[in-house]
Amino acid sequence: MTTVTCDRTGVHVQFPGWEATMTGLPRLLIPKSAIRDVSTAQGWTAEMLGVRSGLVVSGYRKLGTFRHPSGVRRLVSMKRGHPLLRIAVDRATVGFDEILLSTDDAESIAADLRSGVHP
Repeated sequence: MTTVTCDRTGVHVQFPGWEATMTGLPRLLIPKSAIRDVSTAQGWTAEMLGVRSGLVVSGYRKLGTFRHPSGVRRLVSMKRGHPLLRIAVDRATVGFDEILLSTDDAESIAADLRSGVHP
């Protein structure tokens, strides 16, 4: 499963094995300076994410890049039954508008990021 950690430099996301193939990335660093907003949810979002490049197992797993009809580009690694960390980022820096990640540490990572989010 995707590993998410946070330190003073930002959020580190590691996509092991086949997940790297589905996302096109083995790892991603989201610098704190690129983070615009952060929120959490108890489970994954049911909103329409858009056209995908990756994997969707209906009702269980979403993994890959999704482009919403509005133009919003998201990197997604969601698994049902796990808290969701939603990070809005600067697209010019990260390549995405939002990062959606299922992680049991969503609340603590969000708290750490809120202390240093840049407007």
